Amino acid sequence: MSSQPDTQSSRSFVRFVVTLMTGAITPILDSTIVAVGMKTLVSAFNAPIATIQWVSTGYLLALAVAVPFVSWAQSRFGGKRTWIAALGLFVVGSTLCACAWNVGALIAFRVIQGIGGGMLLPLMQTLAMQNVSAERRTAMLANMSLPIALGPILGPVLGGIVLNWLTWHWLFLINVPIGILGLVLAFLYLRDDAHQQAAEHEPLDVFGALLLTPALAGLIYGLSKSYDTGGFSRMDVLVTTIGGAVCFCAFILWALHRGNHAIVNIRLFRLRSVSVASLGMFFAGGISFTGNFLLPMYFQVLRGDSVLKAAFFLIPQGVGALLARLFIGQLVDRLGARVSCFLSMMLMIAATVPFAFSDSYTELWFLGVMLFIRGFGQGFMLIPMMSVAYDDVPFEYMSHASAITRIVQQLGGAVGTAIVAVMITLHADSRNPAQAFDWAFWVIVMFTAAAAVIALFLPAAGARSAKGEE
Repeated sequence: MSSQPDTQSSRSFVRFVVTLMTGAITPILDSTIVAVGMKTLVSAFNAPIATIQWVSTGYLLALAVAVPFVSWAQSRFGGKRTWIAALGLFVVGSTLCACAWNVGALIAFRVIQGIGGGMLLPLMQTLAMQNVSAERRTAMLANMSLPIALGPILGPVLGGIVLNWLTWHWLFLINVPIGILGLVLAFLYLRDDAHQQAAEHEPLDVFGALLLTPALAGLIYGLSKSYDTGGFSRMDVLVTTIGGAVCFCAFILWALHRGNHAIVNIRLFRLRSVSVASLGMFFAGGISFTGNFLLPMYFQVLRGDSVLKAAFFLIPQGVGALLARLFIGQLVDRLGARVSCFLSMMLMIAATVPFAFSDSYTELWFLGVMLFIRGFGQGFMLIPMMSVAYDDVPFEYMSHASAITRIVQQLGGAVGTAIVAVMITLHADSRNPAQAFDWAFWVIVMFTAAAAVIALFLPAAGARSAKGEE
């Protein structure tokens, strides 16, 4: 396996990590900040909530459809140039959103934002993995995931500050200084690798892109709208979901035919590290996305709290996830990915089951403790899986592995959220509103149990180092 790990000095390595973290936190903060301000946008643009929802939906779809193009862009232009272009696009999109004159312009500019943000996260993952040895990947991913843990903590607070003292424009302008700082750091501290990529890049797989783009957009849109009024009986939901599934199947056949030349090289699934980690991350994505969907609704609908108040109640989960990042490197080194992941799933099951038995009278301090434990387990969940996904992957295909893991996470999240939403709809009862949430939380428990089983097939402690010695 060819690689270029740990080639930087200690000081330059720290600069490299800070550069990636600064750029990556912008799209993560943006999602949570804008979510808090949706009602404000309804008033500001005098538009119905169904239209304003596209401010969020358009952004999320753009995040998803941008992912497959990252591998090709990095191969063609190099990691540094692609990173700067993606972050620059996000900053430009943020500025344009603040200047939007009507809701249609805002939605269009959010798509621009989403394309930039969608490229940043998998590219961050690839650059991180390409610059460290296998033994340091877990610690590196723990550092890289700090923005993901900080987003749910800082986002609602910043959104609340903006909405209380500033205009809606600052929901988007708040990203600009952070993004500009990230661009300056990228120009200064990211290594220019374009000369290494120029001789190796593949032409864009146009037909594969034309299949995969509507596949992801259709599946994620259809599944995310399955809990709206009418669900899958609505023509727009049914057509987009089926159309997305057909395009996705067609892409798989095409990609198998194209092999290493596909826009996303799915032949990497032949590698045990990629296949097992991806399956686990599908369920892990379902756990994370469904939790983010269900928990705020639990506090708002069942307990009658405001959006901002519900966001503050969820802070213990973010704090738990943040603290987990401080210990995960040492824990995985000592116990291995298999045991670490399995224990994290058990923690999450133990902390989620009480929600399935709770109601509007359950003590908030108890729920806060459970959320902290759940967040701590969630902080350990993804990183070992993401780390071992690269164990058997050649250096030049790491960007494809990043795209694969990111796509399966998003699909897992969409599927999980749709199932939870359907359960809430099926079991809705005005006389016993807690019943629907009980069923929904049991779905999350089952997803977590499935992920725990898959975790048992991850490498055991010492397996990676033994492989390296061979």
